[in-house]
Amino acid sequence: MILINSKIELLNINLNRIIMNLEITQANNFFKVKGSLDRHNIHVFKKEFRNIFERANAITVSIENLTSIDRYGVSAIAQLHNEALVKNKRLSIIGLGHGNLYNHFKTEEAAA
Repeated sequence: MILINSKIELLNINLNRIIMNLEITQANNFFKVKGSLDRHNIHVFKKEFRNIFERANAITVSIENLTSIDRYGVSAIAQLHNEALVKNKRLSIIGLGHGNLYNHFKTEEAAA
């Protein structure tokens, strides 16, 4: 019984670490995304950028400190990109970030 409780506590600690591993800071229209962008914390990213193009004509998002990203994170950034295009706004994504994101946009570019 104690072993099971220990595993549950460890699982809870790991889940908290996963969820808390995304930080977005902002100064004017410059955003820094730090940590992991995945299905566990995608709601934080979406909330931060909800209706952003109603408040700004141009934003810059730095992904330099993005340590990992899954398909949900890639999709969220792609949705932000598409929203900028539809609303004729400017979105600049700077930094090397994670290879998954780069590969997604390279594939999109090749398909166009």
